[in-house]
Amino acid sequence: MSPYFLHYLESNAVCVVIFGIMLAHNLLKHDRQEKQIKYDWTLAAFMSYFITDTVWAAILSGVLPSNDALVCTVNFLDYLFMASITFSWLRYAMAVEQVKNRDAAKKVLTLLIPFIASTIALVVIFSIAPELLLTGENQTTLLFRAFLVTVPIIYIIASLFYSLRRVKDETNPDEKRKHVYIGCFPLIVIVGGLSQMFLLPDGALFCFCCTVFMLIFYIQAMEKQISVDPLTGLNNRGQLSRYVSQGTHKDGTTYVLMIDINDFKRINDNLGHAEGDRAIVIVAEALKQIVDARTYPTFLGRYGGDEFILIAQNASAPEIDRMIGEIRSRIEEDCFRQQVAYVVSVGIGFDVIVGDADTYQKCIARADDNLYIDKKNCKLNGQTTLLR
Repeated sequence: MSPYFLHYLESNAVCVVIFGIMLAHNLLKHDRQEKQIKYDWTLAAFMSYFITDTVWAAILSGVLPSNDALVCTVNFLDYLFMASITFSWLRYAMAVEQVKNRDAAKKVLTLLIPFIASTIALVVIFSIAPELLLTGENQTTLLFRAFLVTVPIIYIIASLFYSLRRVKDETNPDEKRKHVYIGCFPLIVIVGGLSQMFLLPDGALFCFCCTVFMLIFYIQAMEKQISVDPLTGLNNRGQLSRYVSQGTHKDGTTYVLMIDINDFKRINDNLGHAEGDRAIVIVAEALKQIVDARTYPTFLGRYGGDEFILIAQNASAPEIDRMIGEIRSRIEEDCFRQQVAYVVSVGIGFDVIVGDADTYQKCIARADDNLYIDKKNCKLNGQTTLLR
């Protein structure tokens, strides 16, 4: 075997194994979410492409015979899997960006139109004038390579559109960075492919580039599963423990707010637990919007059940009072805007860290006590969650 083919075989085999481990780990989970499923399709498409790319290297190095049927089949599969990679990533980006009606048959069919049209054109040209796609030495022509990249470019542009249009409206720096990464990832992969083509034609730079960046996304996803509540997307209890263990707070300006849905059981008992989950998400989204509008450091998390925690540093008592009013107003507005069958009321208790001997844990306990005082006052004043 030629050194060229052995290098390709080893490189692509390593990448396939890494992708296979990620895919197997995901498939063994029983609670896979939509984003993870679409990410897995991308992994599978990459693995398929690496395998056909290895076969093509075997043909170029003389390990496999170079005949019309095999050359045509392998290059068509390369085209098919490259389009599948970018199409799957587009579907993943749409899931992450919460594009409306993204799984509707009409929208999916619309997205498939470039691939269907390109495939039909490729088959017709090969049937009528195969010399336009393959040379006499069974090498691909410029026209075939144009087919290879045209559909992926269309899907890359679409991914950029869906991801980057969220950047201008996003105020949270971490979320903004996430949108940029998802939109630009296919471009980075293309740069890897072009670098291999022009700078290192005998190397396997493309497969390593794809693997490194897919690993980065996979690690970020795993970190998010560890630190993020799956229902609301807020920090979970574990992340709260890590945050407070750092012990960074300023005396007299660090406030802890505990927030809880009043009469939450009423929603679950009358409308079902799915609607209860929706109410929790409405509150979480309202809290995120209020917190994102602040310029001082904050921590927002789901404490458990229908209870949330908000830590505000470098804040003042008037600002905390103003924020509490905004939280209640925003939740009520969102309930009417989403036309749900209830208007959520929340109890809010807060306290401030005082003195060097005070701790987050002590302040959280005091805020929790104040929360239940506020909940009793809400009930006495008729300010509770109402069913409509």
